[in-house]
Amino acid sequence: MSVENKVIVITGASSGIGEASAKLLASHGAKVVLGARRESRLQTIVNDIQANDGHATYRVTDVADPADLVALVDLAKTKFGAIDVIFNNAGIMPTSPISALKTDEWNAMIDVNLKGVLNGVAAVMPDFTKQKHGQIITTSSVAGLKSFAGSGVYGATKFAVRNLMEVIRMESAQEHTNIRTTSLYPAAINTELLHTITDSNAKQGMNKLYAAVGITPDAVARVVDFAVAQPDDVNVNEFTIYPTKQA
Repeated sequence: MSVENKVIVITGASSGIGEASAKLLASHGAKVVLGARRESRLQTIVNDIQANDGHATYRVTDVADPADLVALVDLAKTKFGAIDVIFNNAGIMPTSPISALKTDEWNAMIDVNLKGVLNGVAAVMPDFTKQKHGQIITTSSVAGLKSFAGSGVYGATKFAVRNLMEVIRMESAQEHTNIRTTSLYPAAINTELLHTITDSNAKQGMNKLYAAVGITPDAVARVVDFAVAQPDDVNVNEFTIYPTKQA
């Protein structure tokens, strides 16, 4: 079992889980193609990977734009000759009570957390279907498994992703296209997600929780590496990643 020479597209790759996964996968011989909106961060990460003899490239990408995802996948094929895996990791978490009516934030979460994943799926599906193999990994959340007050819309996007990944797995089995799906359900992982919260009470509560129990994104990166390394006939499709200290 190995990730060596796998061509892996990663969104939300400029920090957190995406960055950690890119570096770990590249260190194990994968060829990574990074997408995010912050070019300076992407360039730094690619330089770090290449300085350690890894293979990496990047493209500035807004996952809410379907054309950007198509271009990112095209870059993978042009640069490395194939596409084996897409890791739909980009996400935002501006949690707040529904009564606060932060409707702009609701729409942003739908655009990034749900439509962004759909755009990634659409970008790889023609290649995966034609070549009859491929893997779609998506970052959901523990909020995609259970309901939390203050996370109504965020949780709704993550529940939707959970359903989407399972349906893709089922349909692929029926269509004999051998597409593997993996859903990740991280709990308190110390990333930049908390920076997207504008509701003061929600932000205070989340900061307190994460300061007490949060763990590094490397924990999730190791799970991603494990999932990609499985043989093509093995689909490990769900992982919940909790800090040991989190109740």
